[in-house]
Amino acid sequence: MRRVALVVAGLLLFLNLPFAGPAAAATQQVMMQNYAFSPASLTVRVGDTVTWMQHDEAPHDVVTTSAPVAFRSPRLSAGQSWSYTFQQPGTYAYYCSVHPDMRASVTVLPAPATAAPKPAPTTPAAAKPAPARTPTSAGAPAAAAPATTTPATTPPASAAPASTPPVVQQAVAATPPTLDPMLLVAGLVTGIAVLCLLLLGSRRA
Repeated sequence: MRRVALVVAGLLLFLNLPFAGPAAAATQQVMMQNYAFSPASLTVRVGDTVTWMQHDEAPHDVVTTSAPVAFRSPRLSAGQSWSYTFQQPGTYAYYCSVHPDMRASVTVLPAPATAAPKPAPTTPAAAKPAPARTPTSAGAPAAAAPATTTPATTPPASAAPASTPPVVQQAVAATPPTLDPMLLVAGLVTGIAVLCLLLLGSRRA
């Protein structure tokens, strides 16, 4: 029963977690150590930042040899670092101008496309019932028919059309209530959790 309680608690915690949004920009590091760049080949995305960390006693720098956008860092002493944020995709080949044998590259991929939000479903408006029309004699307009034309023997109930109440009922039934599936799932999980807690309490007692 303890395992069941733990599983239910995990489900409740999962339901309370917010959905993951778009991925944030990352930060990568390149070590300048033993007269080499490590890693010598790095892949990032547009918006990511690369930081070069200097660990050698001799000074080093970062200078592009071929790149969509050229950049050049100052000479870094031991313990210093320099960062660059890539804004354009492409391959950035670079080296150390102090030690030309130190060469590396950074491949920048385009930023992942974010999915467009889905439009909210629209509920069709209920059709308004047609106005009741007073029955008139053939060939005469409804507005011109006098009230005295109805015979005294005709019951008043026959003057109102019998189809008016069904039209109102159809208009109301056209918009059924909608329920959120997440609320149903949350209610179901909460009920299971309460049931497990009651079973544990009764077992301990």
